[in-house]
Amino acid sequence: MSAVFDKPSLWQRAAPMLRGFDGPLAFAVFLLACAGLLTMYSSGYDHGARFIDHSRNMLIAGFILFVVAQVPPQRLMSLAVPLYTLGVVLLVAVALFGITKKGARRWLNLGVTIQPSEILKIAMPLMLAWWFQKREGQLRPLDFLVAGLLLAVPVGLIMKQPDLGTAILVMSVGLYVIFFAGLPWKLIVPPVALALVGVALVVFLEPRLCADGVRWPVLHDYQQQRICTLLDPSRDPLGKGFHIIQGMIAIGAGGVTGKGFMQGTQTHLEFIPERTTDFIFAAYSEEFGLLGNLALIAGFLFLILRGLAIAIEAPTLFARLLAGSVTLIFFTYAFVNIGMVSGILPVVGVPLPFISYGGTAMVTLGFGIGILMSIAKSKRLVQS
Repeated sequence: MSAVFDKPSLWQRAAPMLRGFDGPLAFAVFLLACAGLLTMYSSGYDHGARFIDHSRNMLIAGFILFVVAQVPPQRLMSLAVPLYTLGVVLLVAVALFGITKKGARRWLNLGVTIQPSEILKIAMPLMLAWWFQKREGQLRPLDFLVAGLLLAVPVGLIMKQPDLGTAILVMSVGLYVIFFAGLPWKLIVPPVALALVGVALVVFLEPRLCADGVRWPVLHDYQQQRICTLLDPSRDPLGKGFHIIQGMIAIGAGGVTGKGFMQGTQTHLEFIPERTTDFIFAAYSEEFGLLGNLALIAGFLFLILRGLAIAIEAPTLFARLLAGSVTLIFFTYAFVNIGMVSGILPVVGVPLPFISYGGTAMVTLGFGIGILMSIAKSKRLVQS
């Protein structure tokens, strides 16, 4: 009889919370986190307490991942409208009362300094997935138009700050949801074709478009300069083109096998700007080379494929749309960061997931993986 009153062990109490966690996804995140810690230790060795702070940020993100994974998708859906509304209200507050740093108004002081645009990286897919779930089976063109407006409002406010990198990420994750919801191809092909024609014209007319005194509509001056610098970094090798040139030198210096851990000269002689944040891939490439790059890309590819598999097997439309869009935001992070460091995309403020230093971005990534774990967990519970 006494066994009935025995106190359950710590493992017995924790087992229900751990049951259903997706092992392959957790393994991919663990490997990428280890690569991030190694790279941060080297690139941030003489950069204050970056490694310690990065480790702390990872622990916080891991805790958030664990907590979010316990929240069922139905409860996540109930958070969609309040979180989206809060994010938009805070973006309006930034436009009115925000803190300005380096010519950009992106932060808000609420006792602690926060960057509200980060909220929309999670709130946007939640909101659009909720919208399409409510209209499952009866989607009309008007529903896609409303979804576009829901996406355009925060993206416009973020662009106004200006913060092109975050705007690209928020817009991308929103477009992923709209695409997965069944946007007709006849509405996809024309804007894509128009964008390709626009890129071709910019490349062909680069000498004229990038001449002194020429100003482009819509874009800010610094955004125009980034595009022109991408097309010809040598036009300002010690100024606007310095980041791209040094990034490509570091990647090339790594060769096939790399210079070895802690042996990167471009990194430790401080030729690579922002070597612990946006350009950390250059530092990683110099020390681990082409083979290390292939391993890192394979890690991201495995994470993305596993996330898409979770999306395919999700039990509801909301869960499928949310899992698919959250997964592809990791693709966008990695593709844009590696592309800008390699000189094939303009330089924008997009970190490399789990590798770059940054507390807010790390928390957002942890939240995203937690959502995928929650959906995977709900699928297993439904099957059982």
